[in-house]
Amino acid sequence: MELSETDSTNIYAMTHIQHNMATHGSVFFAHRQWAGKGQHGKKWVTEAGQNIIMSAVIDPKPLIQGQQFRLSVAVALACYDFFSRYAGDETAIKWPNDIYWRDRKAGGILIENQLRGQNWQWAVAGIGININQVLFDAALANPVSLKQITGKNFDPVQLAKELCTHLDIRLSQLQNGSFEVLLAAYNEHLFRKGQVIHLKKGNSRFSCTLSGVNEAGELLVENGPSDRFQFGEISWIIA
Repeated sequence: MELSETDSTNIYAMTHIQHNMATHGSVFFAHRQWAGKGQHGKKWVTEAGQNIIMSAVIDPKPLIQGQQFRLSVAVALACYDFFSRYAGDETAIKWPNDIYWRDRKAGGILIENQLRGQNWQWAVAGIGININQVLFDAALANPVSLKQITGKNFDPVQLAKELCTHLDIRLSQLQNGSFEVLLAAYNEHLFRKGQVIHLKKGNSRFSCTLSGVNEAGELLVENGPSDRFQFGEISWIIA
């Protein structure tokens, strides 16, 4: 469904789920949103009509509660597949699910879940990818768009359709039990894998070497205060 504007495509999708008006594969694309959500309660700020702003409704079965990271891997890989097709092999997935080009953020993913008791009923994957925007909010430290990378203008609606095709492929792999294959691909394209990275935990800053991500979604490192970190436990310091 193509929307001229909405507060948040994730909120719009969740509302449709609650009213039994959405099914697996429903996608809501907006040309403008004014209350977009990012990770940790941050706002996702984007210029109207210039980017991909969409939310996909996903039936997570056969996954169960506690396996949310598996879905995150599939969605992140779909975004990587799409973006790298245009931006090339300097594209990477920054743990847990940002899309980076070199050291700059090109897109982000926010997955929200609807639970009923212990049952994982639905997931909504909100995806924002910078396409034609060239001027960004000064508060954003390191954004980049496809236009800045390639020098070309694109049709965000057409590109969103291409992204949906990649999403279908990766979700089919996940539902067919190929998570090990997906996790291997995720680690292959992991931002700064094998390099020294800089992290922050509370008031402490430290450096360590990134070795990968395990099936539980933990960031695995060497020469740090711990050998693994969970999502939300640390934050990146991008030089």
